[in-house]
Amino acid sequence: MADYLDRIGAGKILLDPNPLSFDWIPQELVGRDEKLGDLASMFLGIDAAQSSGCAIVTGPVGSGKTVLVRRFSEDLMRHLDGRRRIQPVHINCRNHPTTSQVLQRIAHQLDHGHPERGFSPGEIIQSIRRNLISSERHMLLVLDEVSVLLLREGDDLLYQLLRIDEGRNESGTLSLILVSQEPIVHLFEAAVKSRFGQSNRVRLDSYDEKGLHAIVTQRSAASCRPGSIPDEALSRISGYAAGTGDARHAIELLQSSIRRAEKEGRNEITIEDIQPSTRLSASIEPDMVDGLTDQQKMALLALCRRLRRADTVTSGDAEKLYHVVCEEFDKERRGHTSFWGYIKRLEEIGFVSTQTGNALQGRGRTTLIRAMNILPATIEKRLEQELNRDVKAN
Repeated sequence: MADYLDRIGAGKILLDPNPLSFDWIPQELVGRDEKLGDLASMFLGIDAAQSSGCAIVTGPVGSGKTVLVRRFSEDLMRHLDGRRRIQPVHINCRNHPTTSQVLQRIAHQLDHGHPERGFSPGEIIQSIRRNLISSERHMLLVLDEVSVLLLREGDDLLYQLLRIDEGRNESGTLSLILVSQEPIVHLFEAAVKSRFGQSNRVRLDSYDEKGLHAIVTQRSAASCRPGSIPDEALSRISGYAAGTGDARHAIELLQSSIRRAEKEGRNEITIEDIQPSTRLSASIEPDMVDGLTDQQKMALLALCRRLRRADTVTSGDAEKLYHVVCEEFDKERRGHTSFWGYIKRLEEIGFVSTQTGNALQGRGRTTLIRAMNILPATIEKRLEQELNRDVKAN
């Protein structure tokens, strides 16, 4: 009667779904040994009491920023066991985008009984400090996607956290790692910028095809029945994902191909199961557009209006559409050089990709723009809401 449920738990291919989750932390990170070493070099004195460290980790979507800092946090905690009690705390600022939400989340992770309301930010910070000192713990705080918080509220929380021990007898209460897709130092006031210095920064590049192949090989070996994922399939997956260098894209392709094969009752995936056009989800959430400038928003809106019904748009058509959007929202349109700068910035963040190709009409070459990690229709709606809100506010 419920035959359609028989394949659930059958394990024809998938034995353990956890390694296909973005939250899975492998014991060995593919191609990131040097970056782990760079990060460790910023915390060389962390084993000593009353010492602390700080670092900034940046890189595009799917470059492994979060898994890098989580692996480092867990390894550091084990490495210093018996010498210093490290307490990793990981906060995603996209899910907790305000100062009060971040502080409440920290306090709750340290003490599940901490009251959820009734305290000012300063009081919560000192409560956090007392908790750490009384339990003889050193907090390694990771603020992931911190640009969301910075663009919304500035760097005051960072300033307060970095000065948590000022005027106190004890020091070294916490260390701080900031994670962001884009550079964030320009968002800091001088006092915060000086604390991080010039060298405490780790930049991750997108993965190349070889790195992506190693990642899907590692994930498939940890999650699937031996022999169920042929190497030619892994090569095809890494080849498709190499265009973005996004490990999440590669993992999604692996997961969807497994699902497709198991749905048909097979115990091995084939090349035909790998369909890159059916991404499971976009890597970029709609609210990530909130941090863009108005001009960048209008450029992206112009692209989304075309890309929700076409695979690509030429740079020339995109600029014409941008002019239309500027007129629609009564904004001054910028010149070609500025517009192209907006496109390159959107590409850096991971919204789109650009590629030189043959012009459809006439001779010569043109630049083709395509959506990469977004659902254009969803982003279009979000941008229209944002820009309309700005118009009404003015």
